Amino acid sequence: MDLLLNGKTAVVTGASRGIGLATVEALVAEGVRVVAAARTATPELEKTGATVVPADLSAPDAPGRLIETALAELGELDLLVNNVGGGDGGGVGGFLSFDDRVWEETYGLNLFAAVRATRAAMPSLLRRRGAVVNVSSNGARVPHAGPVPYTTAKAALTAFGKALAEEFGPQGVRVNTVSPGPVRTAMWESPDGYGAELAASMGLEREQLVAALPAAMGVTTGRLVEPAEVAALIAYLGSPLAASTTGTDHLIDGGAVKTA
Repeated sequence: MDLLLNGKTAVVTGASRGIGLATVEALVAEGVRVVAAARTATPELEKTGATVVPADLSAPDAPGRLIETALAELGELDLLVNNVGGGDGGGVGGFLSFDDRVWEETYGLNLFAAVRATRAAMPSLLRRRGAVVNVSSNGARVPHAGPVPYTTAKAALTAFGKALAEEFGPQGVRVNTVSPGPVRTAMWESPDGYGAELAASMGLEREQLVAALPAAMGVTTGRLVEPAEVAALIAYLGSPLAASTTGTDHLIDGGAVKTA
């Protein structure tokens, strides 16, 4: 299917691996000129042909500088994908185990990076009647299912997207949210990631935890979501084919969340 994206421009944050990398690959394959932001310019990201901008988007001034660079590189922007985030840096304990530093860092990366990037990009998106896609999590709907700073930050991100859609929809900018469940990324597969830490806390090997994860989380399909599946949804929502889709939150979690 031709998504009618050829010649469009996009910024993708958190692009070095996982969903971000897959999104860059999907957009480039559709003919989009992409500026990809990542803390580390991985060989896989460099190979996509996107313009890679090293950036730590948790720094307050970094999202604005990223958008300035993107505008200089691409001209006007058609699409912003706020993918940067993470929930594996604060440990695996309960509410009382998270101090202010963890809350601030988690909200800084999962919410405020998107707020700042969107604020900087919106004037250009308005001129182009473009689109924003925010990458949240199904944990926003079931916030007890993960580290509470992460799941509540994602819930705020989802609400942020709905508010933007209402304000800017009449002016031609569409804003949608994608909420994945457990995705086959480094968060679960890295030997020193959140999955490994969680497995150790349960007395399991990481491989055992990952194998049991779909059943434990009620994933109807019985497997983890693939990054390319999420990227395909993001590309569609950012395309002219989704011209009447705005203010939505799309679960892509293999049926893990059972409510509508």
